[in-house]
Amino acid sequence: MRKVADANRPAVLRVLVYSSESDTRRQVMLALGKHPHPELPPVEYVEVATAPVLVQHMDAGGIDLAILDGEAAPTGGMGLAKQLKDELDSCPPIVVLTGRADDAWLANWSRAEAAVPHPIDPFQLTEAVTGLLRSRSAA
Repeated sequence: MRKVADANRPAVLRVLVYSSESDTRRQVMLALGKHPHPELPPVEYVEVATAPVLVQHMDAGGIDLAILDGEAAPTGGMGLAKQLKDELDSCPPIVVLTGRADDAWLANWSRAEAAVPHPIDPFQLTEAVTGLLRSRSAA
């Protein structure tokens, strides 16, 4: 049986990955891959290394989900998540990468929808990201 394409479904999902460390951005993209879930379109990544560029991309729109490194320097992802949630009328879901599992309360303060601790576990990250993207596409 052939699947009928959904006219409301985007051709790709744009996922912004913010970290001051290129290795962290690479780990995130490798953990998720290009097609993390069969029910979702493929993922296109937008790599960002600085807070001003992150804000510029988020202000422009077109991002389906953002993954922000809470350990980024000089501007951490948790503070940026809080800023984006406070300032954007239509902020996409945010996943914050925390320094440790016990920092989940800080991610909650930031109003991020999910938190995944360092070191990045591909299964945990994929579960968090696909859960948020599936919920967003269902809404």
